[in-house]
Amino acid sequence: MQFSTKKKKQVQINITSLIDVLFLLLIFFMVSSTFLEQAGIKLNLPESSQKSGTKSAGYNLLVANDEKVYFNEEPVDLKNLPAKMNAIAKEIGEESLVLKADDKVRYGLVVEVMDAVKAAGIKNLTIATTLKNAQ
Repeated sequence: MQFSTKKKKQVQINITSLIDVLFLLLIFFMVSSTFLEQAGIKLNLPESSQKSGTKSAGYNLLVANDEKVYFNEEPVDLKNLPAKMNAIAKEIGEESLVLKADDKVRYGLVVEVMDAVKAAGIKNLTIATTLKNAQ
């Protein structure tokens, strides 16, 4: 009696199409992801040993090293700052306005900016700092 031996077919998975799909997904997520954009004005923020966090809705008041004031990277003359703050006070509402002042800026200028903000009726003013490294 003779037994017939059939060769078993080996199963092969073709992964070429799988690699194509994964590559396309990778490209899609890279293109569609958003990146955090930092302000284009160079500031050296003062250091603080205390850590506190607040979320900002995008309202930033910057005081650069050359004592120029910017609202959301838009230059604002110091004389026109109270009028600008009055104009946006209702838009800001209960949200926080973040004050980012360079650590080399004179203290009096920062106080003038804070006065203009408070005079406009903006109640939530946050002063941005960097966290001091633990030594």
